Amino acid sequence: MAKIIIVFSSLSYLSVSFLRNYNSPENIEKRCIIKFEKDFNNNLETSHEEWNQILDLADNNYLKCMRIP
Repeated sequence: MAKIIIVFSSLSYLSVSFLRNYNSPENIEKRCIIKFEKDFNNNLETSHEEWNQILDLADNNYLKCMRIP
């Protein structure tokens, strides 16, 4: 019985630690930057107006990812 309690407690502790680390602001920011980094690649064939639209879209997506209203 004690082994079951120890195993359950250990798994609970590890899952809470993982979730705390996974949801830390630094890790969320890194995931969002990686996710939307491809939007910031400037192609030489892209017009100035189109590039501004791409930047606005990427900015909005980044803010959504970071859960900033």
